[in-house]
Amino acid sequence: MKYLSDYMENQQTAAFSKAGAFFAFSTKQFDEQKAEGVKYWSMGAGLLCPKGKEKVLIKTLDSIQAAAIKADLKENGKAAIIQRELGNHETQLTGDLTSTISALSGYDITTEEIQAEYKSFYQKCIDNDWF
Repeated sequence: MKYLSDYMENQQTAAFSKAGAFFAFSTKQFDEQKAEGVKYWSMGAGLLCPKGKEKVLIKTLDSIQAAAIKADLKENGKAAIIQRELGNHETQLTGDLTSTISALSGYDITTEEIQAEYKSFYQKCIDNDWF
């Protein structure tokens, strides 16, 4: 099963390229990628965007994420997505649903739906010794 990032990756890369944005985690990386005479805006997590293009990039990335969530729901359904995220956040070990709830906040999935699916997920973990 694909993750949300799999649905977004290619489109995000194209959006970064179109905006002239790039990731840099050191001065050397910044110097290798910057365009002369362009001022950059830090968007966090190492992402730099030419000043004046950051709002368009954010809007584009939000649109890409919304479309990816829609595709993920259509292809996999709520139950499978919840189970995927419960496993990804290792809730069978922690018993804490907080990170899963946070990860699914952009989806039309309620805390109650996650709690209900956890019972089935936990039983699957017992049956398969995923501890």
